[in-house]
Amino acid sequence: MNLVIQHPGLSDDAVRGIAAELGRAPAQRDMQTARWTGTGLDGRGAAALGARFGVDAAAVPPGRRMSDFRLIAFDMDSTLITIECVDEIADFAGRKAEVAAITEAAMRGEISDYCESLRRRVALLAGLGADALQRVFDERLRITPGAKPLIDRARAAGLKVLLVSGGFTYFTDRLRAQLDLDFVRANALELRDGRLTGGLVGDIVDARVKRETVEATCARIGCAPAQAIVVGDGANDLEMMGIAGVSVAYHAKPVVRERTTDALQHCGLDALLNLFDDTAGAPVSAPAP
Repeated sequence: MNLVIQHPGLSDDAVRGIAAELGRAPAQRDMQTARWTGTGLDGRGAAALGARFGVDAAAVPPGRRMSDFRLIAFDMDSTLITIECVDEIADFAGRKAEVAAITEAAMRGEISDYCESLRRRVALLAGLGADALQRVFDERLRITPGAKPLIDRARAAGLKVLLVSGGFTYFTDRLRAQLDLDFVRANALELRDGRLTGGLVGDIVDARVKRETVEATCARIGCAPAQAIVVGDGANDLEMMGIAGVSVAYHAKPVVRERTTDALQHCGLDALLNLFDDTAGAPVSAPAP
């Protein structure tokens, strides 16, 4: 396996330290990335080395090409975008701290029933005017650094793009138009007389539905789930990550990092490009604020 280390401000000390561990200088080095070939490290070894030196580190199979894949799938909240939409909506109802605590516990995997955790959070939004949704989109929602270059390069390599979220269609539909996404799936908030009822419409997109959506999308475009790249941050992403050929934990909880093929803790989403031979060399964005 090859070793790729990345950081928006990759230090000489980190490169020298890892070079000393491996017994040789990197084969390639630029301002944000360094590479060693044929290290013999596996994913766990690379992750441990990265944690010691404060960098993103991945064990990358030689010759892995993004163009060998057919689909890239993203979670939305705290992955494709920098916020948790439900928390920001709750802020307009004066309930952000309460809702955010439930969100955090759910993403850490401490609440086993995601559907119930979402119902509890949405119930706290009852009575809030629908204009709060537009304000969250306009004033608080930001695309994660590096997302657009990653999507553009994935498209150029022939991949379709899926956004599958335990969040809300109000936001996924707008992101679909803004980023020209191919497929989206999310939860629908119930509205009555211009206000949130505190309920949801239809089936909840939980971990199982996320996995089934990835499977169905792969079938639709004629590929196996092993030809999918899945990016997420929370425990409810683990099922869809588990069927993917490449799974990337993005600024994720420990329970997620431990069960994915790769992890990015310091860089923007476009750092994922450096894990593939045919897209390597992209600038590494700064981390999400």
